[in-house]
Amino acid sequence: MSSAARPPATSIGRVRRRPEVLAPAGDRRALAAALASGADAVYLGLDEGFNARARAENFSLETLPEVAAQVHRAGARLYITLNTLVFEPELAHVERVVRGVAAAGADALIVQDFAVALIARAVCPGLELHASTQMTISSAESAEVARGLGFTRVVVPRELSVEEIRRFAAGTELELEVFIHGALCVSWSGQCLTSESWGGRSANRGQCAQSCRLPYDLVVDGAVRDLGEVRYLLSPKDLAGVRAVPALVELGVHGLKIEGRQKGAAYVATSVSSYRRWVDALVASDGAPSEEALAVLADDLADMSLAYSRGFGDGFLAGSDHQTLVEGRAPKHRGVYLGRVRSVGANEVVIVRDPLDAHGGGASTGGRALSDADAPSGSVSSPLPALGGDTQTGGGAAPAQLELRAGMGVVFDDGRPEADETGGPIFAVEARQLARGQQALALRFGTPGPDLTRVAAGQRVWATKDPAISARTEKLLERGAPDGRIALTLSAHGEAGTPLRIDARAGRHHATFETSSALAAARGAGLDALLLRDKLGALGGTPFHLAALDLSALAPGLHLPVSELKVLRRALVTELEAQILRGPTREVATASVLAQVRDEARAKLAALPPSSSGDAPALIPLCRNDAQLEAVIAEGLPEVELDWMELVGLARAVDKARAAGLRVTIATVRVQKPGEEGFDRRIGNLAPDAILVRHWGAVAAFSRAKPGEPRPVLHGDFSLNVTNGLTAAHVLSLGLETLTASHDLDALQLDALLDATDASRITIALHHHVPTFHTEHCVYSHLLSHGRDFRSCGRPCEEHAVSLRDRTGESHPVIVDVGCRNTVFNARAQSAASLVPRLLQRGVRRFRVEFVRESTSEARTVLAAYDALLAGRITAHEAVRRVGTHEQFGVTSGTMRVLG
Repeated sequence: MSSAARPPATSIGRVRRRPEVLAPAGDRRALAAALASGADAVYLGLDEGFNARARAENFSLETLPEVAAQVHRAGARLYITLNTLVFEPELAHVERVVRGVAAAGADALIVQDFAVALIARAVCPGLELHASTQMTISSAESAEVARGLGFTRVVVPRELSVEEIRRFAAGTELELEVFIHGALCVSWSGQCLTSESWGGRSANRGQCAQSCRLPYDLVVDGAVRDLGEVRYLLSPKDLAGVRAVPALVELGVHGLKIEGRQKGAAYVATSVSSYRRWVDALVASDGAPSEEALAVLADDLADMSLAYSRGFGDGFLAGSDHQTLVEGRAPKHRGVYLGRVRSVGANEVVIVRDPLDAHGGGASTGGRALSDADAPSGSVSSPLPALGGDTQTGGGAAPAQLELRAGMGVVFDDGRPEADETGGPIFAVEARQLARGQQALALRFGTPGPDLTRVAAGQRVWATKDPAISARTEKLLERGAPDGRIALTLSAHGEAGTPLRIDARAGRHHATFETSSALAAARGAGLDALLLRDKLGALGGTPFHLAALDLSALAPGLHLPVSELKVLRRALVTELEAQILRGPTREVATASVLAQVRDEARAKLAALPPSSSGDAPALIPLCRNDAQLEAVIAEGLPEVELDWMELVGLARAVDKARAAGLRVTIATVRVQKPGEEGFDRRIGNLAPDAILVRHWGAVAAFSRAKPGEPRPVLHGDFSLNVTNGLTAAHVLSLGLETLTASHDLDALQLDALLDATDASRITIALHHHVPTFHTEHCVYSHLLSHGRDFRSCGRPCEEHAVSLRDRTGESHPVIVDVGCRNTVFNARAQSAASLVPRLLQRGVRRFRVEFVRESTSEARTVLAAYDALLAGRITAHEAVRRVGTHEQFGVTSGTMRVLG
């Protein structure tokens, strides 16, 4: 693909570079809509698997060459998502898919699993690798791990603010791509185990069950708290990051990414065209958009709301705002907020504008709407209307922005979004003036229309659909992708008596042709710039536009028949278009590389220093409070892992454990954002015997030995997502002594991993509550305070214990870490006790037992049972009976599907 299809870089004023507008494509219509709307790049998944949106229609590997040619002719780039974890038996199929993608001419792979990167690098070294947001590369330090594998771009987590992205960009040479629009996951991508734990299907395998969109009850200190209509406590509003775009353009990000591979063509068309116009306006104005551009954007926001919106906000781009991220009343499309019902007639509903309510996202939970004045230092600033509290109005498009017309759809919100809400198309609209200047709209409906007996005064009313958007989308699809998006540079060479030679370049593609006739002296102006631009630049109906013409190597005063120029132009266009349709010229291995990559993995394992685990099995307790540490000391165990909510208490716990003669391992936070490096430094200052590393930044930081200082032993936790031998060997080679097997593995998949690596370096979660959601959103701050973040929340987490009760009645504990992130743990612990005899035989030596809120006596019971099991004094059945939990390892039912 011609690099000329990339947005041209600029370096003037506040615009460092024109970023790609990157569009989702879940099917053929969405792809066509993206290209017709001016997308600079598209990303899509394959039927062949390893795709984080497995429920999208997707594309086949067989038709990928055709798709790549379609994308490239439109002047765009094509990125293929192989962004799931991979199990050991699937590696051969991964190789076949990567080879097919490279041969088809795709520009890059978006990858989660290191094994895919290792295989891709061997199959096709020239194929670009982009680190998926699923990889949780969340800081410049963690980006070093990706860079070492050959990645050139990082898709940054959606939890980062603009200021944090700025710090990230300042610390790495890798390209950064930022999600700018669409649905937000409440959990950090790559760190959500909810679907797996509760539904037996893994989000890390493309099978997200969207548990965040379900209703939950808030349990505070053991009692259910009534929140009224607020029940969807983990369902974020959608992201409309328009206010952040000027700052992101200024700091030089390479890509603005639109989420939505499960959305339709109308959603793709409205979002891509809107962000295309907004970016173009910013570039044209050097980051200072006109009033006209702002008015267009406001209209675009209304259209995007009607195409699909759960209510728009800044997400985390303006910093954390726990009062507005989650509104909590509905988990599905709402559109544009119109007002509340005033009265209901036979076929008419009168609604009143309710602007204050439009900003009351957290009102029923004690929250409030926030303005830019409330924003933390370094947050987004913009001339646009505030989005932070604007939960119902389409992200800054005030109700008056929407021209309500006959044919548009509305829905009446009675506070029960899980029910079949009534609504339908409007037959007519009439504006009315009420007493004291209050504005009202009378909405009339045809027959049959909505069941107005279900509509009552006070209900909220939403505009949910505009047929004009669908009609515009269909016309757009009929027109197809615009021509002329690829920049063409021509240079002319020649003198009297020689042919005219034209060198043509379109990015990295190049073609040279000469005329059949020789140049002769001209009687007039001859081949001047005006004539050559006119004849060689007549590129209508082609993918090209003439960007530059260099005549420095062409002698003046020469003549050539115009017909020869036309022949020359057609030849150049034909050759360059053929090159572009074929895609990048890269070397692709034809023979299998998997054996070679596995040999390299074995060599990495062989080069590791000896493990200090020893031959005897070790029970490793992980404690989160003093009561559990007391249990470990009382049981006489030699080692403990500490995962503390705050650092002062952690220091005291370290002293207490050392006084009892325990070897101390300290767990890092699960993710690290730019500016949070101090957490790891403070852990290092406590001089633990070992560190349980949970994020890639800690891997990079702690593996670097400081001169004259001993380096602590490093153990990798489950959050590093190791599911196959290739990834295990690479991660261990980064300086880790052991790894914890991913919770995405079931017993069969774990066996396959152990076959492919050194089992003594694998830690098994023997007993634990699966950490389901790991989220930047703080339930405590949102629902127990008025605070937007840790600066203003009053720290209710230090006074209360919160759980979320699901529809089955299970209450799942919510624990806060030192970075104020919440982890929702599964209510029930699970045990791998039945696997212990076989795992011991396989050479596994480290078995972790994790506690959440267990008391001293509960923790002692658990530790005693598993200690006896590992020593062979009791059976697995008896161990499970004593601890009173259910037996399971990993997912409820295996998710491994050997493909190919």
